[in-house]
Amino acid sequence: MNRLTIPQGTFDLARFPEDPRDPLRAWDAADAYLLRHLADPGTGPVGLAGAVAVLGDRWGALTTALAGHRPVQITDSSLARRATLANLARNGLDADTARLLSSRDTPPDRIDVLLVRVPKSLAFLEDQLHRIAPAVHPGTVVIGTGMVKEIHTSTLKLFERIIGPTRTSLAVGKARLIFCAPDPALPPAPSPWPRRYALPADVGPASGRTVVNHAGIFCADRLDIGTRFFLKHLPVPEGSARVVDLGCGNGVLGLSAAIAAPGAHITFTDESYGAVASAEETFGESAPKGASADFLVGDGLDGLAPGSVDLVLNNPPFHSHLATTGATARRMFTGARTSLRQGGELWVVGNRHLSYHTHLRRIFGNCVTVAGDPKFVVLRAVKR
Repeated sequence: MNRLTIPQGTFDLARFPEDPRDPLRAWDAADAYLLRHLADPGTGPVGLAGAVAVLGDRWGALTTALAGHRPVQITDSSLARRATLANLARNGLDADTARLLSSRDTPPDRIDVLLVRVPKSLAFLEDQLHRIAPAVHPGTVVIGTGMVKEIHTSTLKLFERIIGPTRTSLAVGKARLIFCAPDPALPPAPSPWPRRYALPADVGPASGRTVVNHAGIFCADRLDIGTRFFLKHLPVPEGSARVVDLGCGNGVLGLSAAIAAPGAHITFTDESYGAVASAEETFGESAPKGASADFLVGDGLDGLAPGSVDLVLNNPPFHSHLATTGATARRMFTGARTSLRQGGELWVVGNRHLSYHTHLRRIFGNCVTVAGDPKFVVLRAVKR
């Protein structure tokens, strides 16, 4: 837990799930810069009047600090949503002081103040601005915030093209603000997302099948090289095996398992609402007729009973926004061990330098290398 002191007050904040060993904060200089600006009578929008929407609040710092204005939070991350609820509670604020929407929900009809925490994915920002644009009006105050290294010319051009004229502030504490004035003359335009592509011809059972990608999903325009390598070495589930595509992204791994083993039941799970929507649409378009699957948005394997799974397939992320961290992968591995039956297997692909084999041996007591090339390894751990 860490403390944020700003003009709106002092708030104790934490990421989700809370880990006292995690050195990463639940807020940064960009959040603090925006909140100070909003509280400055010389620069901030007076009183934050009207309907306030917060897009991309990473761990609920902005929503918690502005709870008195009853904001609408829009996020693609179920972990951000749970962090927001936990941070509201730990600061004595009721959950109903904020309305929490996912990136797939219909945005509010009208927004008078739009605050945007610039995301890592330019595609996600593009999609969300298109979805929100009909709710803004000439009087809407639009302010973005991000660290200097997160705000590029392409970021500003998106605001210009979709919302209206845009300028930036001076940098303070390596953070910057974006000011955008809605232009009613801009013609409304639909989001170009989701997008589709066909899998290459050399990746096993799913070769040639269509993949659907919503904005912000890793490698949304093409198959990433790590998954491509993994697809060539996937195990074939037996009979009516229960298989989990953990951190499913667009669902390519689970789709391949469903094609290879028509009797298997596949669970697709991811903390991203857009990822699970992508996996569900990919499966709907490309899975064999009668294939069985369910789709879960949440923290890893939390929604599954212990000892209920035969096989877990995992291509874990190693970034949390711009920070490099192995914490997510370790939590996924631990959750997989809990969910697997005795003799069940976890198969993982990762960059060689990430040393996943060390973590797997510590958690499972065993790990073998199934395949490798100069960049990637496919690893297997068995629950004994």
